[in-house]
Amino acid sequence: MDRVALPPTPIAALPAQDSANVQALMRDFALELAQAGARVAGMTQMRGADPAGRSRIFLRDLASEAEFLISQDLGPGSVACNLDTGELAMACAAVERAARDGADLIVVSKFAKQEAERGGLCDAFRAAMTARIPVIAAVSPHFREEWRIFAGPLAEDVEPTRDALAKWWMRASLRQGR
Repeated sequence: MDRVALPPTPIAALPAQDSANVQALMRDFALELAQAGARVAGMTQMRGADPAGRSRIFLRDLASEAEFLISQDLGPGSVACNLDTGELAMACAAVERAARDGADLIVVSKFAKQEAERGGLCDAFRAAMTARIPVIAAVSPHFREEWRIFAGPLAEDVEPTRDALAKWWMRASLRQGR
């Protein structure tokens, strides 16, 4: 029996030096594709204030608009990491479900310290790659080498502009037969 070679999973890696603008770009681009009929899923990161006015970091689900508060209040004067790994795991599980359900595009808010240590949203990346769903991700400049090891030849550096993403999407869609 002949095996048909499946195309590799295309991954657009956006530099995340300007995180807020890159997150907004990924979100706007994904929602534009959704309005055109594509099934998009994933998370983008945003900062906001909680009811007490304290700065918080959220992941927002592109499909459901659900928010996952991934920073927690450790009290005044705390200098410890305030990442809420439970909320991060719930966000990751939502992306994994979307990959199993057959999204056309997965957006992963970023590859940073947690992912470089093979935690965080790594399972979301793996679920998309296993399902051969194209991925758009922001990549922290501090973890580029870990990113290269993790994503290997699947990732393509893409300029953080709408036009560059549109060109990448066109190539990715053609490669995937979408």
